[in-house]
Amino acid sequence: MPTLTQAQFAVLIPQRDAMCLLDTADSWDSGGIVCGSMSHRRIDNPLRYRGRLPAVAGIEYAAQAMALHGALASQRQDASPGMLASVRNVLLHVARLDDIAERLTVTARQLVAQQRHLLYAFTVAGGGRVLLEGRIAVVLGGEGLA
Repeated sequence: MPTLTQAQFAVLIPQRDAMCLLDTADSWDSGGIVCGSMSHRRIDNPLRYRGRLPAVAGIEYAAQAMALHGALASQRQDASPGMLASVRNVLLHVARLDDIAERLTVTARQLVAQQRHLLYAFTVAGGGRVLLEGRIAVVLGGEGLA
């Protein structure tokens, strides 16, 4: 499958403009997705705090990869919206992301998919090492989710 650019997949996820942090969807299948990004180096990254991008912001990168995976796996632009229910077992191996010169690789692997509940394991890597990793649970659809 060919790499998708942000212009091609932006309609599939709710994040828009500068908040769409992923640049590419490099590969995906029913079990997960691998995405790339250089947005961690942008001065206008909306997740910067006091001029820095903390490593914990990588959770949003992973969440966007998960949302994109769900949309690509369902092959629908109206895929059920989801809400992050929990973030667990997060290990931050660095303090910040903006000082990583290389492209970030965001990997999300689906561990569980049950009716309205999803569980993913994720890693954000760059510069030849894992920068952060963890698990994210998502609840799909339902009242109040749009």
